[in-house]
Amino acid sequence: MAINTAYRTPVLFIGHGNPMNAIEDNIWSRKFEALAAQLPTPQAILCISAHWYGPGTRVTGDAHPSTIHDFGGFPTDLFRVQYPAPGDPNLAQRIVDRLHRYGARVSLDWGLDHGSWSVLKHLRPHADVPVLQLSVDQSLSPAAIMDLGKALNALRNEGVFILGSGNITHNLRDVMTRWGATEPETPEWASSFDTNIATALEQHDTSYLMKTVGTAEFRQSHPTPDHYLPLLYTAGAVDSSDRVSFPITGFDFGSLSMRAVLFTPEAV
Repeated sequence: MAINTAYRTPVLFIGHGNPMNAIEDNIWSRKFEALAAQLPTPQAILCISAHWYGPGTRVTGDAHPSTIHDFGGFPTDLFRVQYPAPGDPNLAQRIVDRLHRYGARVSLDWGLDHGSWSVLKHLRPHADVPVLQLSVDQSLSPAAIMDLGKALNALRNEGVFILGSGNITHNLRDVMTRWGATEPETPEWASSFDTNIATALEQHDTSYLMKTVGTAEFRQSHPTPDHYLPLLYTAGAVDSSDRVSFPITGFDFGSLSMRAVLFTPEAV
């Protein structure tokens, strides 16, 4: 697919789910591959992964970011996966400059974790465009995260594809109770939370997306907020005129939402 920067890039949030999706031929890996056909080739990708969660706003600045295997207990084949996309130190510095009021800095201590490469293996299998990661800053409020996302909006005019990677529901304790079941049932709390977030996204109701954080419903879906917050970064980077679609829906292990949210400019 040829590079085309005559229009603004779309923004995507994707439910990455199980790291094994990177190497298995399953329903989710096939959906990731089908989604790839809907996406233009960008100049670069900025990924906000749930798995780089900690204090501070940081951007990877390596020219050749490493592939991080940030998990344990999986087959050896998964640890052998490499995603050799280049970085872009100049773009990293420009992003840091844009986010100076958040104390952003370039980091050489991180690479591409599985929140990024497990889906990019399918979306960009040839690793042929630069990929940077932006950390999820645990010290920021939901409103501040949305504001930071707005500061990224202009990057879309430069061919930068903003990709948030997490899950709209992510309760691993519940997942483990359903692990191995042939057809695990989706509990009402997971279905309800996923539906409510989808409705808010369709309506560009950013107030709802923020105020749900910390509620009882949120805590059941997210015992920790790391897998939800990338959605706020991406929602902040979109315009109210962007079309909202859900190219992937459904639950893995019963309660893990695999919903993907694609925000597409009207001109695309």
